[in-house]
Amino acid sequence: MGQLRRGGAIAATLGLLLAATASVPAAAAPEPRYGNPVSAGFADTFADPVIVRGEDGFWYAYGTTDPLREGEKQFHRVPTARSANLVDWTYVGDAFGADQRPSYAAPGAGYWAPDVRRIGDRWVMYVTVTDTTASPDGGDFAIGAATAPSPTGPWTFADEPVVAPRPGGGGGWLWTIDPSGFTDVDGTRYLYYGSYYGGISVTALTPDGLRAVGAPTLVAIDNKFEGSYVLRRDGWYYLFASTANCCAGPATGYSVHVGRSRSPRGPFVDRDGIPLVASRAGGTPVLTQNGNRWIGVGHNGFVTDLSGQDWIVYHGIDRADPYLDEPFGINERPMLLDRLDWVDGWPTVNAGAGPSDGPRPAPVTAGRLDERFDAALAGWRGSGDWRATGGRLIGSGVLTSRTTLGGDVRAETDLRVADAARAGIVLGGRVTVEVDAASRRLVARDGTRTASVPLPVGYDPTDPVNLAVEVRGRQLLAELSPARLGDQLATVSLRLDRPVAARPALTATGGDAEFDNVSVARLHRPVTRTVPEPTAGPLLPAYSDEFADGLDPGWTWVRPDPSATVSGGALRWPVQAADPVGTGNTASVLLRDAPAGDYVVETKVTLDLGEETVRNYQQAGLVAYVDDDRFARLAQVAIWNTRQVEYGYELPFAGQPVYGGNIVGTPATTTWLRLAHRVDPATGEHEFRAGSSRDGRNWTWGGVWTFPADTTPRIGLVAHGGATPAVTAEFDYLRFHR
Repeated sequence: MGQLRRGGAIAATLGLLLAATASVPAAAAPEPRYGNPVSAGFADTFADPVIVRGEDGFWYAYGTTDPLREGEKQFHRVPTARSANLVDWTYVGDAFGADQRPSYAAPGAGYWAPDVRRIGDRWVMYVTVTDTTASPDGGDFAIGAATAPSPTGPWTFADEPVVAPRPGGGGGWLWTIDPSGFTDVDGTRYLYYGSYYGGISVTALTPDGLRAVGAPTLVAIDNKFEGSYVLRRDGWYYLFASTANCCAGPATGYSVHVGRSRSPRGPFVDRDGIPLVASRAGGTPVLTQNGNRWIGVGHNGFVTDLSGQDWIVYHGIDRADPYLDEPFGINERPMLLDRLDWVDGWPTVNAGAGPSDGPRPAPVTAGRLDERFDAALAGWRGSGDWRATGGRLIGSGVLTSRTTLGGDVRAETDLRVADAARAGIVLGGRVTVEVDAASRRLVARDGTRTASVPLPVGYDPTDPVNLAVEVRGRQLLAELSPARLGDQLATVSLRLDRPVAARPALTATGGDAEFDNVSVARLHRPVTRTVPEPTAGPLLPAYSDEFADGLDPGWTWVRPDPSATVSGGALRWPVQAADPVGTGNTASVLLRDAPAGDYVVETKVTLDLGEETVRNYQQAGLVAYVDDDRFARLAQVAIWNTRQVEYGYELPFAGQPVYGGNIVGTPATTTWLRLAHRVDPATGEHEFRAGSSRDGRNWTWGGVWTFPADTTPRIGLVAHGGATPAVTAEFDYLRFHR
């Protein structure tokens, strides 16, 4: 999402600075590497990024309305960048000029969180319009749409919003922000949108993608999620959504969680089967901060490279440089890119290691065969009538590349079936995958072996699509999609008679078809297991307390609370009407020293917060504490109608305390909490990673907060946030483990 602030008049912006006939380099250096942030070459901040691949073979990135550079002060209305390799980017202008706005937008409105899709033969951009004419009071967000013939425009706004401002039941306007499009295999188009006030909903769209139709469906609860993105994989629909505050400067704990469903309308559930619409809301972490420079990692897009490897694009905050200019102004959120792995049916970033900082293997953006048809067909041979014109191949017959690549491969092409009865890709002279316009099916063949699936009812052979074919051993998987964004129109799989050497060919029968951006690359090798998670080793009895007979002498109080008692093997602590956040510092904290070195500390806390009702912000849990202005608090907490496990952090910055939160797992009435501590060997910083469990056996691990090397954090317990209605937290123990 964009930062929730009111904007004045948006300054004039540059037009798009593109040459119409630019070409893409065909060769890449062996084993190229890259480092985050990938937007550093053109921008200091580039929030809410998404990426598409254009018909010209370049990749295009779009960001939210903000200045691009420190000190610039000029707001860019959906800044746009271009890349040949996904890691080196050049700014090419802004999608919208200073005076360009739809009729329903108020003067000075900004455009947040763009999402760009190919629908038919044009591109559609969905944007959050931050101010409309629905109310003079502001906050009346809407989802707008603009269309263009290419990813670089020119963009023309539709006259009416896709989703108009929605009055909130609690007053004001629901946060109708953060749009994300999706096309299903039956051809139905959808739009996901929404944020903390109102939750995330999905609505069907008209075939042109410009109007909402029918009743929307809530797919993720309010007060927890925003920034949705949906893709389809192996018959599952995955809803990615960001959670916690996007923009708390050096205390930002934004992260990405996921749920999946068999329907684009849900219900979406997490790995533990917990619905994302429940009061104790589910959500499996996909991307969260890991203790390096990046915090607040979220609001993601999605892209697949030419090897078939998926990547997640998102923004993050450098904790050493959190603001674009003055403190507490615009958060500096550059664009980051990392590998998205799939392990046991669930996505995770870098095998669970999280955001990268330092050189990494780069995406594959040039294959062994990488043909843009900008020159004569010297590397091809075949039969029929073929001609390269205007950077595209048009013709019929069979045209075979002279390039051969054995082993597991991925081949793809942009394709318009156009006047042909069928057209597609041939591998090894025998395996074909074709879009059959006559029968309206996607068909895979290997001799007598055949598999096919229907194309969507609204499929138009004159529309451009992407056809991608992967062969791993004897297994073939082919996907037809509008623009390679995880929303396939059709997917077909076939068990081959034997492996195939990938000498690719293009085929069109019964008329001319059009091809472009043909590539063959070595198929990526999927990650099959995640990096190890923290585990609890031997118990350290000298530092632990089972609350068997009063508090042991190792405990000390910050602001004692006489209502806390120990009996029957438990510490019982009525939740206080107090809070340590900010400058009030009224809450009690019960502390003890931690062992030196690496350790895991755990508590089991029972706190009956009920469900659905609003009882802000009653909570109880663990704390790593230096003083009242530097602590990390891991607690099960009531946040409006939700119950969450929040891992909050307060630190001093620019003369005042700053607080933000990171979300971990889903709480139960009884929740187990862990902090895994390690000392960074390079910096000496204390890193605390948070984990939570509903049964004490299966753990969900969240983000990391860091403390300076010259501090000595103690570990403790807290129970505060509000005394009405009265509720008592019950702690069974505090245990330290190696």
